[in-house]
Amino acid sequence: MSKVKIAFFCQNCGTQYSKWQGQCNACKEWNTIVEELVQKEEKVAWKTTTATSKAVTKPLLVKEIDTAQEIRLNTTDNELNRVLGGGLVPGSLTLLGGEPGIGKSTLLLQIALKLPYKTLYVSGEESQKQIKMRAERITSNGDNCYILTETKTQNIFRQILEIEPDIVIIDSIQTLHTDYIESSAGSISQIRECTAELIKFAKETNTPVLLIGHITKDGTIAGPKILEHMVDTVLQFEGDRNHVYRILRSLKNRFGSTAELGIYEMQGSGLREVDNPSEILISHKDEQLSGTAIATTLEGMRPLMIEIQALVSTAVYGTPQRSTTGYNAKRLNMILAVLEKRAGFRLGTKDVFLNVTGGISVEDTAIDLAVVAAILSSNEDIAIAEGFCFAGEVGLSGEIRPVNRIEQRIQEAEKLGFTTIFVSKHNKISLKNTGIKIVLVAKIEDVVSELFG
Repeated sequence: MSKVKIAFFCQNCGTQYSKWQGQCNACKEWNTIVEELVQKEEKVAWKTTTATSKAVTKPLLVKEIDTAQEIRLNTTDNELNRVLGGGLVPGSLTLLGGEPGIGKSTLLLQIALKLPYKTLYVSGEESQKQIKMRAERITSNGDNCYILTETKTQNIFRQILEIEPDIVIIDSIQTLHTDYIESSAGSISQIRECTAELIKFAKETNTPVLLIGHITKDGTIAGPKILEHMVDTVLQFEGDRNHVYRILRSLKNRFGSTAELGIYEMQGSGLREVDNPSEILISHKDEQLSGTAIATTLEGMRPLMIEIQALVSTAVYGTPQRSTTGYNAKRLNMILAVLEKRAGFRLGTKDVFLNVTGGISVEDTAIDLAVVAAILSSNEDIAIAEGFCFAGEVGLSGEIRPVNRIEQRIQEAEKLGFTTIFVSKHNKISLKNTGIKIVLVAKIEDVVSELFG
């Protein structure tokens, strides 16, 4: 029996210490360092039947390495395929994180039920009856999906040897524990060791593994930071539980781009893929209302049309309110200062409320021009003409700055039936024979004269 080793780990960042201390030197958090018993036996958690006869890997010259395209497994989910870069890579480890109740388990369960491959869904958080109830709500299919409720990795690998699945799903990595580490499930050492065992299994058997991970109150993946380094792909499932739309982002992807994203709509029967999110994020109303403007934005590589709503009213109290939903509050204050200083609009004594419809948050500075248009429309109480949209960044001197991939934004606006788009005159546009009118503006005054002049 190996000697019991005691170590101290920071529960926030995973840094290891030889003794206890109040503050973590790495992340500067207080009272996050806890004692753990680390007792690792000289055993391997995963053994394949061919482990003894496996050939030793030899070094190869770069020109000798086979560059044949890796065959990916189709997940039957177009949005997930897009984010992964075309499907699941055999032998890969994918980590999916998100807020509690956002739909992580629902997403992977409905994919497992629809996959044409033999799939093992391992749950350490729910019973088989609970999963069965959710599965019946999602789909009646599930001929290739096996459900296992287990938390010990040794028992999981024993069932894997018996079933020999093509894909393994673990819900969640924080509930697993191994006999080779003497600490509680969800601790730093347990998460690290269980993940290492799953990586060894995935690489030796060429089986893709999907993990569900918890997140901290700051929105980062719970557990040691090394967890994100160990896996091949890190996906973030985000959205507001009060809204029906969910966004799937890629934070790390060794097999594809991290610029793609998938959009889902939460329904009673599960998550529905949203093929054209622009039509959903734009309100359909019978009459034109003041204070609304349409912006063209990019989420990753995907162009979207979103609606910006603004309300400008006289401040009832001494200090005017500045409230935003889905938009940076500091950037709103900057734009209001530019409108006051450069364009002469007296907004310092007025309340300004800004909302991005659909419950999504946008960081793209190209929606600045639409924010300006919505604020001025509400302030003047004049509706912006139907068919108008905007793509431009506002500078501190009141100039309209160019934005990237403007042609892709223009094509998306034209595809959705918009007639006029306002862009910076400094953008280089090489599109020919477009059906949409392109209005080039240099300053905020140009936009005001075009809209309300």
